[in-house]
Amino acid sequence: MAISLVFLTYAIWSSCFTIGKATLAVSAPLFLTGTRMIVAAAILIAYVIIFNPKSLKLNKRQWLFIGLLGIFSIFIANALEFWGLQFLTAGKTCLIYSLTPFISAVLSYFQFGEKITYRKWIGLLIGFTSFIPIALEEKGLASLRNEQWSLVSMPELALVGAAIAAAYGWILLKKLGGEEAVSPITANGFSMLFGGILALLASGYFESWNPIPVSDSKIFLQGVFLNILVSNILCYNLYGFLLKKFSATFISFAGLTTPLFAALFGWAYLGEKIGLFFYIAIAIIGAGLFVVYMEERRLGYIKTKAIK
Repeated sequence: MAISLVFLTYAIWSSCFTIGKATLAVSAPLFLTGTRMIVAAAILIAYVIIFNPKSLKLNKRQWLFIGLLGIFSIFIANALEFWGLQFLTAGKTCLIYSLTPFISAVLSYFQFGEKITYRKWIGLLIGFTSFIPIALEEKGLASLRNEQWSLVSMPELALVGAAIAAAYGWILLKKLGGEEAVSPITANGFSMLFGGILALLASGYFESWNPIPVSDSKIFLQGVFLNILVSNILCYNLYGFLLKKFSATFISFAGLTTPLFAALFGWAYLGEKIGLFFYIAIAIIGAGLFVVYMEERRLGYIKTKAIK
């Protein structure tokens, strides 16, 4: 079923957390983002040139949307996320990123006319509360009582900005694959190229090059290869195809399962313990997803035909 493909995509994508964490230990974030995106773009564009050259015939409007996708989804989202993550706890980061489905719902309303019914809001709110037990387990009750959780610091604002940029990026990708009729591989390839170039330019300005901001070339190259294979080649394009069948709101909301899959990977491969709060979060997200999914089917935003 296509719904299974949604969760499979996020399950695979969540493995990038471990890969990225190891790679960032030996590389500056902007340089890593730029290198990864440009190499991935070269692979995708080469594929398009060889197997689907007709998809390169794009008009100015389509190129404009691809450029915006590169700016928001590739450059701004990654730059703000990596910078903010240096200063924030995992619990707070999850809570801030849980704004993404709400942002997607509002943007989808203005961009595509997708209705935000009270049932959908109920489902979204249920999903939002799932990060409360995740945060409690991450920090502990005593730590949370002593931590200030108001969104006032620059790192927190950076993560909010990253969530907004990411949500807007998926809206642009859905628009490109829908009414603009641009192949997801073409859109992703050129947006990654544009966003990657911007990231490298920013790296040259903000990060120390001596000669490049990498301390271990072997680990860096391994991390870049795995990130490109899993995230840029597989998951980005799966996401583009899924947006043809599901609404941007539902796909974004399903992304709340990513930290849960990451926890499962940590348990399976790193021996990390999973406590009671983890299972509570799974139950809450499952309930919220069910409410949103049924409402989207009722409204006709989720198609019943197979993906082509």
